[in-house]
Formats: sequence, structure tokens, C-alpha cells
Amino acid sequence: MKYSGILILLLCFYCNLKAQKTFTVDVSVLGADIQSGMYGVFFEDINFGADGGLYAELIKNRSFEFDQPFVGWVPFGDIIVQEEDPCFDRNPHYVRLNEKGLLRRTGLENLGFTGIGFKENDSYRFSFFARSRGGEDKIFKIELISEENNKIGQGEILVSGTAWKKYECVIKAGATSAKGKIRLILETAGEVDLDHISLFPIEIWKNRNNGLRKDLVETLYDLNPGVFRFPGGCIIEGNTLETRYQWKNSVGPVENRPLNENRWNYTFDYRFFPDYYQSYGLGFYEYFLLSEDLGAEPLPVISCGLACQFKSEECVPVDDLESYIQDAIDLIEFANGSIDTKWGRVRADMGHPEPFNMKYLAVGNEQWGEVYIERLIPFKEALRKKHPEIKLIGTSGPFPDGEYFDYLWPKMKELGVDLVDEHYYRSPEWFLENADRYDSYDRNGPKVFAGEFAAHHDSRDNNMESAIAEAAFMTGLERNADIVRLATYAPLFAHVDAWQWKPDMIWFDNLNVVRTPNYYVQQMYAQNTGTNVLSIKENGNIISGEDGLYASAVFDKTTSELIVKVVNTLLEAKDIVIRLKGLERLIQNERVEITELQSSVPEAKNTIKEPNTIVPVSSFVNANRDSFILKASANAFYVCKLKI
Repeated sequence: MKYSGILILLLCFYCNLKAQKTFTVDVSVLGADIQSGMYGVFFEDINFGADGGLYAELIKNRSFEFDQPFVGWVPFGDIIVQEEDPCFDRNPHYVRLNEKGLLRRTGLENLGFTGIGFKENDSYRFSFFARSRGGEDKIFKIELISEENNKIGQGEILVSGTAWKKYECVIKAGATSAKGKIRLILETAGEVDLDHISLFPIEIWKNRNNGLRKDLVETLYDLNPGVFRFPGGCIIEGNTLETRYQWKNSVGPVENRPLNENRWNYTFDYRFFPDYYQSYGLGFYEYFLLSEDLGAEPLPVISCGLACQFKSEECVPVDDLESYIQDAIDLIEFANGSIDTKWGRVRADMGHPEPFNMKYLAVGNEQWGEVYIERLIPFKEALRKKHPEIKLIGTSGPFPDGEYFDYLWPKMKELGVDLVDEHYYRSPEWFLENADRYDSYDRNGPKVFAGEFAAHHDSRDNNMESAIAEAAFMTGLERNADIVRLATYAPLFAHVDAWQWKPDMIWFDNLNVVRTPNYYVQQMYAQNTGTNVLSIKENGNIISGEDGLYASAVFDKTTSELIVKVVNTLLEAKDIVIRLKGLERLIQNERVEITELQSSVPEAKNTIKEPNTIVPVSSFVNANRDSFILKASANAFYVCKLKI
């Protein structure tokens, strides 16, 4: 019995040694520089991410410019749509109300974007442009209506004179309602013309006019993004060239920015939204301003003269690309030009005389084939000649491999673009299997921009399994930061009642925001970027899936911190000794900060009702002489930080 007990103890000790892993970080040699803005966000107006989302306007179809002008509205009484002598030449439609003194009254209700969210005791700025036919004073009553059809707030506006003028009032909500509406009633007999009817919360991001929804921007700000790609995506291309995104239509006075169809309104038969348009209230000026607010490098994408190749073969002849190329040159002037230039003056007149210091420009989105190369060449030649300081981004097509990809990458090298935009929407298994994707990439030629990526679980949910797969894959991005310079998850936003595509990093409804596990993975990377790659290995090998473990390491010269990221994709815990090689001093009892994102349920996710099911948790351990132990739970992602 005595000897058998000793044997059992020795066997347990041996098993523990075998179960314990040792990762070695070489802190004596700083590797490749890491872009300070390596991890960022990609915004596209999909899933009602702009109108009805980030853009804080609460009224849908505020200028009656939808193809069916009363979409979003419920008119009652005598109301007609007019366009003679309009207030705004590029949004010429307006409504004429004729109150005849009848009991049924005359007015409008707007239903918002899947309803209007009101918060008790919050105030809202209502406005419209109006003129009184005949010039007599006319009184409007403005009511906030709850989803139970109860009045929860009221204001009044007096319209006078025959000239178009802007009127506004502030209304306080007396109750919370997630799906309310707003009602306008003409109280005085006679005719009045109305246009650009608008409602904004008083509390918006930085309290700017024409502003952004505060809670959504705060969620972006907390992410700490280093680069901000906008405004798409497929809406850059449009389903037709006529409906492509044209940045010049998105700047200047917001009331006169012409409406555009949203490319996502009828893309999927199973998620059909015929009321989905782009007001351009959130335009290029606002995107640049938001980039500045977030401390992120702006990365705009422009049309190369090809409509969406999944939907159309429409293209601009190569010899007719001059106006498209001039749009690109003018965009650089808008972003960076002095106020003495035409487009620099437009920017200054909008409130920002200082340049935005744009450094990147992407030409085209998910284009492919010879038709793309033929059009990229004249863009490249003109931009290199006029603005050699701008880093030019080309594309490898819509897929991470295959015919289009294999054709385009050599062409990108031949053309000498600065970065190549790669997109991958694949299964969690693909992300795990491809964490070493960039270990063998050619270092001579363009760098990589991982411009759109997300792990697509069978359920398409933003669950823990997909988040862990992305975290594992990103250890490979970080390990190869000399070739992978930028990375942005996609898509960014989705309204829970009005989405076309999932998964998405941030979900919201009219009143609430949900940060997904995928959001927290991106945040943990973006808040711990570091300045230089460090070698981390197990038994001389990179750690990229052996025994279900993934790891990367960086050093931050600004804080003198070692940052180690570890992912355990297994459904069992692992003890990992992280040994530091090449230390100049011992780290006995030094504090190691550990941030953990973990769930033992791979399908677990955050929802509107339960937004904090999966959130990062902080703890610490004390180091030994030259190492520390990470007790890695099953299905978990860790960031470990230590001053050295």
C-alpha cells in the first residue's frame, strides 16, 4: 500500500507536468513595428446602421423624397405632396396641409424607424421648414405619442409669413416608450407648406447639430479603434452606378443632400426592406469628424466605376472614368486641403477649417477580374502623380481564396498598391485552421488590410464560439503585424428589428445597445495593441492551434509593458506557464493583470434582455522569478499584461 500510494502520487505529478504547458516569450528582441491603428472598425449603412441607427434623426422620410412620398407617414385630413417653388432644390418635395375647420383635423404622424424611442424626462428638438399660404399665422401642435397611443409630450409652433423659414421647439417626454411616434396637427384653418420635418434627442454625441446617437458612439469610443473604414462596402458600388455612394452628395447643408436608395433594401428576399434609403444626413463630413473623435485614422472607400458585380455587369468605360478619378482627387482636397481650395473651403464652411489628415484611400470594394484592374490603373496613375503621400488600397476580391483571389494578388503586386483589402466571412473552423495564414506570406510587396471579417456560426449568432475563433485567428494577424497592417471586423451595427445581415459586432434597438462577445474580442485587441511584436513559442514552434491553444505577444514601448494574448479553444482548462526569456531583471512577485473573456457554453450570447451574459473579467496573479502561470479556463480568451 505504501509503495502503491507513492506510485499514484508520482503518476499524478507526471500527469500534471504533462498537462501543464510552457510558452516562452523572448523579450530581448523587439520584432516588427505594429501600426498604432492596427485594429479598427468598418462602418456600412446596412441593418439600419446609419438612418435609424448611428445617425440620431428619429423621423423617417423627413423630406418626402422616398419613391412613395408618404412612406413612414400617416397623413390625415387634406394633405398633398408638392414640388413647385421648393425650399430645397435637390430635395424638392414637400407637403401642403389644408385645414378646413372640420372635426377630423389635418396633420401627420411619423412612425420612425421601427417606432421612435422616447426616454422619460429626456428632451427632443423638433423642427421643420414652413411657409404659410397667404401669410396668416398658423399654429401647429406637436405631440409625442407612446406605443400605447398615449400622449407623453407636447409642444407648439407658430408659423407666419409666406417665405420658407425654419421653426423649432423642444419637447420633454413624460414617459419611456420604445416604439412611439410623433404627431403634428395644424390647429388653425388655412394652408401651410412643410418640409424637412425633423426630431433629434437633445442629448446626442458632443451635442452637435445634425448629430449622432450618443450611446452608440460611446460604444465605438470604448472600443478604442485605430482606423475607421467608411461608408462601405457594397453601398459604394450600388446595385446600379446611379445608386452608388457619391460622397459629394453627402456634404454641405444637410437639408439639401439628395436622397439615395440603399443597396440593402431588396438584396435579400428573406429580409426585404422597401423603406430603406440613405438620407446622407450621416455623410462624409460626419464620418471624418467621427474618425477624429474616436482617435482613428479615416479610411474612405470610393467607387472605381463598377456597379456591384454580384448584381450587375454595369461599368463605366475606362475612357470615361475622368469624373470618378476627379471625385477621388477632390475627396483628398476636402479632407486635407487648405481653406483656399474649393473643397477645403466646403469643409471649413461646415465647421472644420483644420485638415482631417487623411492618409488612406481605397479604390473599389469587392471587385474582381480584369474589369477591375483596367479601372484601377488610371486611378493609381492619377493619384500617385497628384497625391503620392496617400496610401492606396486595392482589393483581392470578395473571397479569401479561389479564382478571383489568385488572379488579383499578383496584379496588386504588379501595380504596386500599398495595401490589399482581404475579406473573409467563414465558419469558426476556418478561422481556427487559418490562424497561421500569414506566417508564409510574401514580405515583398503590398501589405494586407483585413478589411472585412467575421466568423459565421451555423446559427449566424454573435456567440462565444464565433468570438473565440476570431480571437484565435487574430493572434496570427498580430504575430504577422509586419505584413498585416490593419484589421476591421464587419459589419459593425445592426438594429434588432431591422437587420439584413448577421453576425454584427454591435446590436441595438431604439433605446438599448448590446456589446457582443465579438465586440469584446475586438476591444481587448484594440486596447492592447502594443508597439512591437515579440516571439512566443512552445518547444520552438509558434502557438497556432496545437492542443487547441493560440498565442501572440507584443511589447509596448510607451508603457514598458509585455502583453500576452492566449486563446484556449478547448472545452477543458489548461495551466500554462508563460516564461520570459532575456529579462534584464527578475519579476518575482510582480503583478500580472489578466483580462478574461470566457463562457463554458459555446452558443452563449448577449441579448437586449441579457446584455451582460459574457463580459470581460479582470484579475491578477503574481509572477515568479521569470515566469507566471495562466490558468486558462475552457473556451476562453486572455490578455495578460506585465511591466518589465
